[in-house]
Amino acid sequence: MTPTISAVGLTRRYREQTALDDVTVDIESGTITGLLGRNGAGKSTFMRVVTAQEFATSGTVRVFGEDPVENDAVLRRMVFVREDQVFPDFKVRHAIRAASWFYPNWDAEFAETLLADFDLPRNRAIKKLSRGMRSALSIVIGMGARAELTLLDEPYAGLDAVARQLFYDRLLADYAAHPRTVLLSTHLIDEVADLLEHVVMIDRGRIMLDAPADEVRGSAATISGPAIAVEDFVAGRRVWHRRSIGSRTSVTVAGPLDAADKARAGALHLKLEPLSLQQLMVHTSDDTTEARATA
Repeated sequence: MTPTISAVGLTRRYREQTALDDVTVDIESGTITGLLGRNGAGKSTFMRVVTAQEFATSGTVRVFGEDPVENDAVLRRMVFVREDQVFPDFKVRHAIRAASWFYPNWDAEFAETLLADFDLPRNRAIKKLSRGMRSALSIVIGMGARAELTLLDEPYAGLDAVARQLFYDRLLADYAAHPRTVLLSTHLIDEVADLLEHVVMIDRGRIMLDAPADEVRGSAATISGPAIAVEDFVAGRRVWHRRSIGSRTSVTVAGPLDAADKARAGALHLKLEPLSLQQLMVHTSDDTTEARATA
């Protein structure tokens, strides 16, 4: 199957700063892919290049197999929701009406349901909405569009935890009913972990990890217990982090643990904990980890 997004050697520079550095990645069709990384890692730049709001310095990006730049046929098949969404001097209902004209798959009934879910006042001027309400309006448009490619760039700015969970629930339910390609950029990784089918981690403009979410969840673990037993167990493994308190040690290692490893850990009375996606991002992007120090 042809990927929805395909980037090859994609680089974007701003004078002395390199925002994207030789990025080669495919975003597969019909998946929810998490584009994960710290603030400033390159997530937003990647999305802006994909949506032709910025141009690559070098390399190529294809969306639905075509160059998105000045390509209305491609651009109308995608919707881009971002934190700093700019609206004209509209009321909420005007923005909803304009979206219905632009997006061919627009679902007016679903959009009205979302407006009610987020308690958005249809007749209020957008400039008078709170930050959270503006984010909610962007989410309503992004989800109501039901575009073949939905790009969500940190869309929840200003939303409280309850509203964010509502967004995640509605996104997952609608994706199940109306499959499409969703690229979700976030640094609130643990909140969205259960939504993701594929994970792309980016740091300093480079792809650090590109794998199915199920594989990523089992790709590292923390082993805790008596120091001597822990050090014996992790010997020969790639160590990301080590912490000792008295006679006990916790060591985070890269690589999956198989059934034999788990049985051996049990025999040594060691505790095994899989790394969360948030922890994994920290360890793959932190220059002070042992993995970087010994690379």
